[in-house]
Amino acid sequence: MPLLIERNDITKIRCDAVVNAANNRLAGGGGVDGAIHRAAGPELHEACMKLGGCPTGQAKITKGFRMPCQYIIHTVGPIWMGGGRNEAALLASCYRESLRLAAEYDCHSVAFPLISAGAFGYPKEEALRIAVEEIRDFLRDHEMTVIIVVFDRNSFRISRELMKEVAEYIDERYVEEHSISRQRNAPAEAAPAALPKREPSGFFGSAKARTDAPAPAGAAYSSECGDAGIPPRLDEMLSLLDESFSEMLLRKIDEKGMTDAQCYKRANIDRKLFSKIRANADYKPSKPTVIAFAIALELPLDETKEMLMKAGFALSRSSKFDVIIEYFIRNKRYDIFEINEVLFSFDQMTLG
Repeated sequence: MPLLIERNDITKIRCDAVVNAANNRLAGGGGVDGAIHRAAGPELHEACMKLGGCPTGQAKITKGFRMPCQYIIHTVGPIWMGGGRNEAALLASCYRESLRLAAEYDCHSVAFPLISAGAFGYPKEEALRIAVEEIRDFLRDHEMTVIIVVFDRNSFRISRELMKEVAEYIDERYVEEHSISRQRNAPAEAAPAALPKREPSGFFGSAKARTDAPAPAGAAYSSECGDAGIPPRLDEMLSLLDESFSEMLLRKIDEKGMTDAQCYKRANIDRKLFSKIRANADYKPSKPTVIAFAIALELPLDETKEMLMKAGFALSRSSKFDVIIEYFIRNKRYDIFEINEVLFSFDQMTLG
């Protein structure tokens, strides 16, 4: 199941378990810890006092009480001391132990804050990297929805170098396209010159183009009007339908030598959704779903466009979302979690 990034108040997330970035005494405090204690009510403090504290890097669990979740998992992240005191290993352990408890208590969804990235001073970019790596490793072998919850954009930072590269790519293409679009929509100063006369156009292009081109294999007619000048029937046109998105997806999975599970996990797609797609050759996916599968299959740009076309979509230089996707595919960077981090940072919908 997927890893999601959501801007929200973690005390309002509806899921099976919420992870609390706690202190060693589990006594409540500031930031996320204080907000969760206030939302859960005094019963949470009483339950925590019975746990006898928690070592750094470990996790313990209580009921959710007044929170909209069944459980609260309390984990103690490291205080940043410059990186030389085993902080990275301890932070990674926080995620592993929290996810282990979530699986042990049969949770299907769990929400995390960015542990240690607040008052404990852990550099946000590095804290995010560790979080994504540990969650991704866990999801390879488990079916669970994991949400990284950030309260505001300032608490979520990705590589400055990557942000700069993507921003420059957007400037070169997205801004240029919008400049051209504005020029096209500007009032004309003079009447345009007459256009050259074109061949009459019909179904699938001009009559001349169709006459010169060979008929498709299995076609029941040789041109749009047939040999006798009779327009084709609808059933004849429908008999020539190309493969669907679902059929292309399953073919590509086989060609790549992947299993279904490998594909939908790499696509950050829920297993139930993949089952619907597999069972229905005419399934109509959303655009982010199509792109997620193209990323999982590491398709080049032309094949990504083909897969989008099968589902009735296209990539446009007028869409910042599309330009970002194009940047990653052209640069052969197919890590869907990295792509989602960038999409989130640019306030775009994420994949999966």
